[in-house]
Amino acid sequence: MGKHIEDTPPVRRPPLWLRRTLLVAGFVLIAGGSVLAGFSIVKHESPAQVIAQTFIPSPQEVFGKTNLLVLLEGLDYDYTANDVEFSKSSRSDVIKVVNVDLVNKKVYVLDVPRDMVATLPDGRKRKINQAQSDGGEKEAAQVISQFLGVPGFDRYALLRIDATKDIINAIGGVDVYVKTSDCLRYNTGCTGGRIDYDDSWGHLHTHLTEGMQHLDGEKAVGYGRFRHDWCSDPCRIMRQDQVISAVIDKLKGDKLNTLLSAGSLLKVVRKDVETDFNDNELASLAAYFSGITTKDVTFKELPYTGDVDMPDGDDLLVDETAKAQLVQDLLIAPPTPEVTPDANALAAIAPSSLRVDVENASGVSGAAKLVAQMLKKQGYQIGDVGNAERSDLDTSEIREHSNVTFAGAKVRASLPSGIAAIPVKSSTASPSPAASGATSDVTVVIGKDLAAIASGAGASSATATPGT
Repeated sequence: MGKHIEDTPPVRRPPLWLRRTLLVAGFVLIAGGSVLAGFSIVKHESPAQVIAQTFIPSPQEVFGKTNLLVLLEGLDYDYTANDVEFSKSSRSDVIKVVNVDLVNKKVYVLDVPRDMVATLPDGRKRKINQAQSDGGEKEAAQVISQFLGVPGFDRYALLRIDATKDIINAIGGVDVYVKTSDCLRYNTGCTGGRIDYDDSWGHLHTHLTEGMQHLDGEKAVGYGRFRHDWCSDPCRIMRQDQVISAVIDKLKGDKLNTLLSAGSLLKVVRKDVETDFNDNELASLAAYFSGITTKDVTFKELPYTGDVDMPDGDDLLVDETAKAQLVQDLLIAPPTPEVTPDANALAAIAPSSLRVDVENASGVSGAAKLVAQMLKKQGYQIGDVGNAERSDLDTSEIREHSNVTFAGAKVRASLPSGIAAIPVKSSTASPSPAASGATSDVTVVIGKDLAAIASGAGASSATATPGT
């Protein structure tokens, strides 16, 4: 008898309608993935960023505004006799006013030194950080907004004792170029210097050598709080801004670490930060600004003219002229992104058609004359050459008053290459410089950056005479 072979049961195929549905779904997924990849390439963003910005409402939709004015404070703290940290009724140790530009994805930060003299609601003149101790965030916001001359704040964020340390630890530390005050203020002696300070009561121990360092949360906070040398609070603020920039760089440059740290960061925010932003607002801002870099953030510090002996110690007197200009430039009407000029358009502008004033705001003797000579050799008409009202400007400024399109960009292109990134500020739309009251088409305000380059270039050809 032959061997009996059982019949193999037929393979059951999915119904035709299901096969068609799956086929269509597959095409949809492929098409969606292709579109997502295309948007990622065009926008130079990751697929995760594209998804987030697609499904999370934009800040303009959420807030109904083009910008947000935010008060950011860090609380000072002390220790009990039992060595327990506390910050109840403490003053603000850090004060930053932040203008968040929701149109151009820019952030402008105005640092307010905590020892500035301000008027409290009861009429007393005290250090501005006293307002937080007297009446909490509400009084601090009132005093600081009146001090700056702005109508108020849209939101606030109050960093408790360990906020900065915990945030930095959550992202695995940050890379910071440690600088002494000489390096911060004058760009000299930037290697080999030391920052050493011990405060056993305040639990602050800082021992760092100049140069690039990887800092954990405790070391980063120690560096940012250091002020025990000749520069004191102004350099302390500059170090704090260095640390903030390092955090931004870390979040931007290490996306995998940022993703893995998201849970830890959220815990830090809930534990260490008091704010009137709600979760939806924070999610919207996080998605919108996920690609931000340090180039998109501007830090400026309020300068002071001197100090005065007050009941609460030596207080700082704000430079009122500089304050008004900084508030205007950072908080009220920051410059809009500059249109990139075409090379042919710049080439068509004859230097001899432009009159240029030169002001020295760097504090470096002879810088204005050197820059004026540099521009005169290239054919520009030179107008007024002299000292500016201030002498501590770090970054040079190009101010345009002309009816000639791209006049400011033309002058900027004629300066050393290191100045090429400085934006042009247009101060008038008048048909001519004379009609606006200006004596020139462009004013070059020299900061320490341009002064250093000009002095180096001029040293080999001529010695600058003292003065401007």
